[in-house]
Amino acid sequence: MSTPAAVWAWLTTAANWSGENGVWHRLAQHAALTFACLVLSALIALPIALTLGHLGRGGALAVNLANVGRAVPTFAVLVLLLLTPIGRHEEWPTIIALVLFAVPPLLTNAYVGMREVDQDVVRAARGMGMTGVQLVWRVEAPLALPLVLTGVRIAAVQLVATATLAALVGGGGLGRIITAGFNLASTPQVVAGAVVVAVFALLMEALFELVQRLAPARARGRQR
Repeated sequence: MSTPAAVWAWLTTAANWSGENGVWHRLAQHAALTFACLVLSALIALPIALTLGHLGRGGALAVNLANVGRAVPTFAVLVLLLLTPIGRHEEWPTIIALVLFAVPPLLTNAYVGMREVDQDVVRAARGMGMTGVQLVWRVEAPLALPLVLTGVRIAAVQLVATATLAALVGGGGLGRIITAGFNLASTPQVVAGAVVVAVFALLMEALFELVQRLAPARARGRQR
């Protein structure tokens, strides 16, 4: 049997989708880990980006520092965290490594979106007597929303792909299907696991694309 046929046979076998080690259970674990890390990353990156973008100071340094983090492989961060006291807790090294991986696109896109807001609009809002907080939430953040959502979409798709590393430290998720395939020397299972991860990433991309399309008109494009 050829490899594509064997992969198809694995994917269409009901037993591989049910139970604790089945695809559906691992997919639920993978989705939970992805969304948890995405939320934590957003809670860290977005307030910093919105604040620095509004003030117009320190943002370039923050973005550059965040982008330097992209050069460090997530796997290397995960291994280093395992050597610290944090490594005693099975799930935290993975969560921290993934959050650090997702922060740069969120921070960069949100900051750039804030700085690209039409300054004539900002000055008009100030002239109307808006405070700094009102200016951020009622003018700048809504106009920056297209790039903010783009950053969220990029981070989400990257997290789906990278969350497979959780399996290397005993965590759950779709990576367990792939590592189990390696342990069993089963190429069809390894490829099938990779296919499921790829499909999940594409669905995540489509989900956030839909969110952007359903967002208010001013969140879908720049002010005309």
